[in-house]
Amino acid sequence: MIRRRFHSPALAALFGLLFCLTATASDRPPVHLVLQVTIDGLRADLIARYADRFGDGGFRYLLDKGVIFTNAHYRHANTETIVGHATLATGAHPSVHGMTGNVWLDHQSGELAYNIEDRNHPMLPTRAVEQKGDQVDPSQKVARTQGRSPNALLAPTLGDTLSAYTAGRAKVFGISGKDRSAVAMAGKTGKAFWFSTDNGDFVTSDYYYDAYPIWVRNWNTARQAASYAGKTWSLLHEKSNYLFAKRDNRPYEVDLKGYGRVFPHQFAEAGNKLLNTQILVSPIGDKLLLDFAKELIAAERIGEDAIPDYLSISFSGVDAVNHFFGPSSLENEDQVLQLDRTLADLFGHIDEVVGLDKTIIVLSADHGMADMPEYLMELGYKTGRLYPDEVVAAANKIGRELFALDNIAKRFFRPYLYLNDTVIAKAELSIDHVAVAVAGHLIDHEGIAVALPRPGLEGHGDREIHKQIARNYHPQRSGDIYVAQAPYWFSFEKGPVAAMHGSPWRYDTHVPIIFAGARIESARVSRLVHPVDVAPTLAALLNMTPPASSQGKILTEVRR
Repeated sequence: MIRRRFHSPALAALFGLLFCLTATASDRPPVHLVLQVTIDGLRADLIARYADRFGDGGFRYLLDKGVIFTNAHYRHANTETIVGHATLATGAHPSVHGMTGNVWLDHQSGELAYNIEDRNHPMLPTRAVEQKGDQVDPSQKVARTQGRSPNALLAPTLGDTLSAYTAGRAKVFGISGKDRSAVAMAGKTGKAFWFSTDNGDFVTSDYYYDAYPIWVRNWNTARQAASYAGKTWSLLHEKSNYLFAKRDNRPYEVDLKGYGRVFPHQFAEAGNKLLNTQILVSPIGDKLLLDFAKELIAAERIGEDAIPDYLSISFSGVDAVNHFFGPSSLENEDQVLQLDRTLADLFGHIDEVVGLDKTIIVLSADHGMADMPEYLMELGYKTGRLYPDEVVAAANKIGRELFALDNIAKRFFRPYLYLNDTVIAKAELSIDHVAVAVAGHLIDHEGIAVALPRPGLEGHGDREIHKQIARNYHPQRSGDIYVAQAPYWFSFEKGPVAAMHGSPWRYDTHVPIIFAGARIESARVSRLVHPVDVAPTLAALLNMTPPASSQGKILTEVRR
């Protein structure tokens, strides 16, 4: 029997390529660690703005060695901390993962609910007497209890998926300066720790542990945060070297009760409940988080074997500084430059104890940040500030004019206006009909660009902004009317907050996405991509199925 031999140049080339890929892959060390770094509030252009002064090993390592996606934008409308972190963790939009905002109205209790609040999982105390401090984010004041858990997260995370894939052998941790950032990234199978502005410790709830591990108790016993009492946040470089050197004393910045609006910023004395909040609003909070991360890596033996571990580190300092001083400020500039050194320290440590060639690093942000209205007014912009009571008053005025009803609006907590269903039902009106009518007139109010009622959310609409709002919609957690402020307008509660994010506009949706380490081939990519793409791309690099609810696409430019 004669066997005929077919020869195809195309097939030969294909087999050759497959052989080369297999050989190359076999030469690569296995991935021991996925390091997901999230910089809270880091608008993408801030990296380029200060890149000329970055040192070696931090942002510069990522820019020189990584795959940089310069046109990455969130596709949902409410660009807040929990929304962005949950999106990065799950690869899903908030309409699927359920974290539609830092706060939403609990329809059962009729009260506002904080996103990770869980009275069934109280905090593990770290001291005999806890001291209640001021929160950086006013939305945390909505929480009625100190209990915390990921139970409100409706979609599995990358960490959850990795746990299942490795039969529970992968170690999964999320740590941050903020509770919701740590909890969202750790998922339901990982462990979470976060910085407490009450006492300067790193804390957790009984969802994760029955008692603190010894290494956490030892770190907290050292009282590192307290060592900064009475000290100052001073500039890293000579002031004349800064872009915003001449904008250090602006009346619209916030003086956090003695912290000041100019450098050096004075930390409170020991025993002052504001000390730990001020630490978070400085480079020191990020440095403490890094030190805690090093202890975690050593104690939990992260990345020591060929079973890939997952560590999420979410740095909160940029966001905290932005809220009080704005992203176009001397404080932001120094914060980013000092964060660069913190990242260099982190990456150097990972290289030493795990090896960067065995570590996949991905850096992104949960949202961007708008500049302060007053700063933009100085440059000629027409903008202003929009407060919740104005939105409620405008809606109630519309209700009187259209339906002869008082108090038709119950409350506004950004981005949703909640109508008074009791008043509307008593008048025998359809709440959907009222929502459509009120929304149609709200856009006439100064500072409001979009008002989309619930029927419009469900119908998606044709405009891109309608699609963004629809991706933020969850029937049990969204309000009756989604209200978006005009571009560059401030929209939040009155109080000590100078700048705010949360809009669907480009300055809030634009974030960095950079993959590096693990012999990833460097590239610069300008096509439009989205943070929902991060989780499925990480899953592909680990050769596993993406998180179950993931809606993103694999970023094919990221190759090992």
